[in-house]
Amino acid sequence: MKKLKYIILSLICLIATACNDEFLERAPLGSLTAGNYPSTEIEAISATNGVYNTLRLWHINTGGFPLLDIMSDESRKGSNPGDGSQINLFDQFAFTASEGNIENWYRALYQGIRRAHLVMEKVPQIDMDEDLKNRLVAETRFLRAYFYSILARGFGDVPMVTSSETSSGLGKSSRQEIFDQIIFPDLEFAIDNLPEKSDYDADDLGRATKGSARALLARLYLFLGDFTNAEKYALEVINSQQYDLETDFEDAFNVAGEHGVESVFEVGALPENNLNLGGNQYANTQGVRGTPNYGWGFNRPEHEWMLFMGGQDPRLDASIIFLNEVVDGVVISGDATTPDTTYTDATKTEILEIESYNQKAYASGDGAQAIWGHNRRIIRYSDVLLMAAEALNENGKTSMALDYLNEVRARARGGNNAILPDITTTNQVQLRQEIYDERSRELFLEGLRFWDLVRTNRAATVLGPKGFVQGKHEIFPIPQSEIDISDGAIVQDPRWNN
Repeated sequence: MKKLKYIILSLICLIATACNDEFLERAPLGSLTAGNYPSTEIEAISATNGVYNTLRLWHINTGGFPLLDIMSDESRKGSNPGDGSQINLFDQFAFTASEGNIENWYRALYQGIRRAHLVMEKVPQIDMDEDLKNRLVAETRFLRAYFYSILARGFGDVPMVTSSETSSGLGKSSRQEIFDQIIFPDLEFAIDNLPEKSDYDADDLGRATKGSARALLARLYLFLGDFTNAEKYALEVINSQQYDLETDFEDAFNVAGEHGVESVFEVGALPENNLNLGGNQYANTQGVRGTPNYGWGFNRPEHEWMLFMGGQDPRLDASIIFLNEVVDGVVISGDATTPDTTYTDATKTEILEIESYNQKAYASGDGAQAIWGHNRRIIRYSDVLLMAAEALNENGKTSMALDYLNEVRARARGGNNAILPDITTTNQVQLRQEIYDERSRELFLEGLRFWDLVRTNRAATVLGPKGFVQGKHEIFPIPQSEIDISDGAIVQDPRWNN
């Protein structure tokens, strides 16, 4: 009965959130019924869109809050001090396996995986256009790999579910098994069977492409320290000539840049404050709180990062909304119940944080509803350039690495040659640090910094003052609720047993 319950719930969730055949930035189609679904070409498209729609679930974003940013040295909990106090557990690395946000995140990822399996099992049996069939399966396998890549990086060893009809008593598989048996084969299949970005019609922009599969592989190989493959796949994205940097850094995130030249993979959304109408609450959670009332105000940019930027990098102002700034003709007054400035001690000599907001999660429009229409960027071309630079440097190809690093810096300085000069060092150690620093400047509050610190063995040094413990906090604990309902099949990672 437990197995049947999960299957039925998965089918209901899939059908209730499936999108129409004009893809993700449309209101979902909710009139289909269970049974043999999907069994037609139209239903195959709709079911595939339903897998994409998992990307708009609130809990898919680390339980609903930008926890990976908050756990890094780039941001703090933010919002009113009395609201969301449980988020401080992540800011201070004091969370446990019983924390609800971890459970919600974990389950949302498996929900997406179950949706993917339904498509992978049913669509190959449908009598329909073979090219479209192969593409839909490839899109779904890309998404399954994406969900599993988050599980593998976030939780280490986890259950490897390979069917929509999961048997009870399934234990954990090693992280390496999941990479070797699911993630890497899925992404290679996606590369072989997906179009390039330019081959899609306008209505289909945002679907997975060869470029998004290659870029995700580059990101994952970099995480695993395989610089040879990281270089290979990052350069394949670059050499495809499908992508470029936006002329203006700010356009990489705003409405004007949606599905633009810099977008390798992003989550489309509509300005509707409801998931089933196409909205995405990711930005609403981080939106300006108070006046104007655009959101909840979580994920406050870290004051130390502002100092690191030195006040001369144009990306500082483009990444942060400051109090009294005018955005789209509206004065940002902020939250009257939140202190404008907080200090480290009573002497008020050192600033801990100032009220400010993540501008990368802002969407132009009228009121809070517009924020629900923010397209979350998952992979940007500038990230690909920096991944290539890092891999090339580690592989002893410093001159090529400098080309890609300086391409990112050139866009950032916006024609002002008095700032952000080209990096010229060919010393591998020095260049490595320059690339790390550039990633922090360029990819600030995009959910990548924490994993960058973990994969480069800098987390204990950088995050130790926040409470990070080496040998434990590199991964999240398996949710205690999942261990409890597994009847002993799933055990906690030993790092979290005390």
